[in-house]
Amino acid sequence: MPIKKENLGRYPKDWKAISYRIRFERAEGRCECDGRCGRPHDGGRCAARHGLPHPETGSTVILTTMHLDHTPENCPDENLIAGCQRCHLRYDSAHHAATRLAAKEAERRRILDKAGHLQFEYECRR
Repeated sequence: MPIKKENLGRYPKDWKAISYRIRFERAEGRCECDGRCGRPHDGGRCAARHGLPHPETGSTVILTTMHLDHTPENCPDENLIAGCQRCHLRYDSAHHAATRLAAKEAERRRILDKAGHLQFEYECRR
């Protein structure tokens, strides 16, 4: 999955090498998800392989590297697994929803604070 521009600085300088090693040396080009995405896999592990059609969706698999704790700075092997797009997105879905909710709440507070300050300034000028 592409890294958002605003998050690039959170990844270690050697992230490409780390990600490659996890995906193609340790996982041998196969998704390592063992059901932690919330969907059981036949044989205990997702059968998706990099560059081949996904066994369930038919789309071409691009293997990604998942941070199990959702923290890009935390890159020991035990916090990383290779994942197909489907497992990665499913695994991250609750985290993404919480992040979106927090961002919406922060924006709502910013707008209300600004509106409150404007109202206060108006009332003081009367």
